[in-house]
Amino acid sequence: MVNPQLRREYFSIAPMVDVSDKYFLFLMRLLSKHATLYTQMISESDLLDIKRGSYAHVLGFMPMHKPVVCQLGGNDPERLAEAAKIVEEFGFDEVNLNCGCPSSRVSKGAFGARLMFTPKLVAEIVKTVQSAVKIPVTVKCRLGVDDKDKWEEIVEFVHVVSTEGGCQKFIIHARKCHLKGLDPK
Repeated sequence: MVNPQLRREYFSIAPMVDVSDKYFLFLMRLLSKHATLYTQMISESDLLDIKRGSYAHVLGFMPMHKPVVCQLGGNDPERLAEAAKIVEEFGFDEVNLNCGCPSSRVSKGAFGARLMFTPKLVAEIVKTVQSAVKIPVTVKCRLGVDDKDKWEEIVEFVHVVSTEGGCQKFIIHARKCHLKGLDPK
């Protein structure tokens, strides 16, 4: 028999914009007690710019949702660390840095998949966020972005972020993305 704790590591419900709200998480938890659930990506600026009392509206989940991961987006290590502290206070089990979103809005903000072009910045973000919280900090990325899609390039990205940033867990979306010309919808 497989240890249920191990199964969580292999079965996750991916974060989906305008889908992964607390009601969706509730439904997914009813379907499986063993999946790790992810919130939709929340940008650090959206989280930090709302009034403190409004966090529950953005971050709210029920204890039955656990384990639940909050996926953050952004490119400023200090602001992401502040956002991660809020996430930790709310009781999330993990913080996940989004390095895979291909949307034009996210790309213009120089985060999401665009971060794969700057692995040293991602390493700095991970290191800064890890020093601010006690919960695990993970990275979600793609196999590649635009023309940066060779196996050696994803290996280098993971190597830099793990050795310089200390990231111990990567969630790799098993396809590349195009930042120009394709809409994720």
